[in-house]
Amino acid sequence: MLTKQDYEKYSQLAIEYLEKAGIVITEEEKKKVEVAEYELGCIDKVGLELVVYVNTEKCCAKELVLLPGQTCPEHRHPSVNGEMGKEETFRCRWGKVYLYVEGEETKDRKTAPPEGMEEYFTCKKEVVLNPGEQYTIMPNTLHWFRAGENGAIVSEFSTKSRDEYDIYTDPRIDAAGKRNI
Repeated sequence: MLTKQDYEKYSQLAIEYLEKAGIVITEEEKKKVEVAEYELGCIDKVGLELVVYVNTEKCCAKELVLLPGQTCPEHRHPSVNGEMGKEETFRCRWGKVYLYVEGEETKDRKTAPPEGMEEYFTCKKEVVLNPGEQYTIMPNTLHWFRAGENGAIVSEFSTKSRDEYDIYTDPRIDAAGKRNI
């Protein structure tokens, strides 16, 4: 679990990356930057920072900030109470992001899962997103993503986000408790 000092450090780093990319957020949004560290104790390898603009019954919009080398762990968005899971479109705004989804394995992938955690990253179809490029992930599709060497910022546009119901390949991750203050 992150200390308050670490939480503030990673929140501030996210704000600095957003500013570097020319993405303006309000002072109120700066106070609400979330840090997802997944309770694994290795936020430099597995974690991300995010700003949620809107999350209603119909839609959600977020900025996902990945520092150099940070990885969002493999997960999927299942159906909840009879409603389809989240459909999301990732649009790279800055840096480079390596997205891995279900499908035929990409030969000569450009990056790899965090060392020592390979068993929890089963998707091997690589989609490389540079600024301006996007990819849509359908509900209940396993996926994970990792920043390039300079970090990345990804805008996420989706149907309603119910992160607390996400299912992770790594059994150590409890979706309901993945964000810590």
